[in-house]
Amino acid sequence: MESAPQTSVPVLPARERIVILTELAALTALSWLYLVRMPMSASDFGATAARLTSPLPPGVVDLWLVFMMWAVMMVAMMLPSAAPMVLMYARIARGRSQEGSTLRAWIFVAGYIAVWTMFSVAATATQAILQRTAIVSNALATSSIVGAVILIAAGIYQITPMKQACLRYCQSPVAFFMTHWREGSRGAFKMGLDHGTFCVGCCWMLMLLLFVAGVMNLVWVAALTALVLIEKLLPYPRAIARTTGAALIASGLLLALRA
Repeated sequence: MESAPQTSVPVLPARERIVILTELAALTALSWLYLVRMPMSASDFGATAARLTSPLPPGVVDLWLVFMMWAVMMVAMMLPSAAPMVLMYARIARGRSQEGSTLRAWIFVAGYIAVWTMFSVAATATQAILQRTAIVSNALATSSIVGAVILIAAGIYQITPMKQACLRYCQSPVAFFMTHWREGSRGAFKMGLDHGTFCVGCCWMLMLLLFVAGVMNLVWVAALTALVLIEKLLPYPRAIARTTGAALIASGLLLALRA
């Protein structure tokens, strides 16, 4: 690991800050647009895509579309909460080298997205198994009992030491970079991987809540996105996580009683 950055971080010029935030917002908006349209078959991408995929078994195409849904959804949900970390990286990188800080910031983002893409592979496999075993319906929602179990498990995870440790690094960019700093473009990608790993550790159970109300339920997706933002951006993250944990457990118990 390279030497840690100084605690006094230079201010990022307004132009660079606006460029980075605009690009992050654009990528997030495009991801949400994809989710709103939610292509469910190759023909939804146009005649050319349908013709190119026609020789493939339908199951392969369907699996790829499910993976695309998860991968794009993770960008739409998680990228906004990573914005403070990206800006802090750009600030530190600019202070240590006056050139290429914006480009390296996007290399950092690429590492972050790569981790969530790997999570999307696991989520796709999980969804396929749940659908094959009829635990998840065609609407991609679970039964009341399974939903209750997921809610309670997610609530319990909210108050575990692992959740708190990962959340601490996700909420404090300075603390993260003080202990994980690496120089250069390769270092930026590796730090993006590290941050993405902490982020997955913090939020993976929240992502499983998508199965409770339906993976394609955009209102539910938006609600979970807001919860992630609240946890990461507001003060007192531990209290927020514990409060939401208690609420999830109570909701799970209530759902189980009504089943």
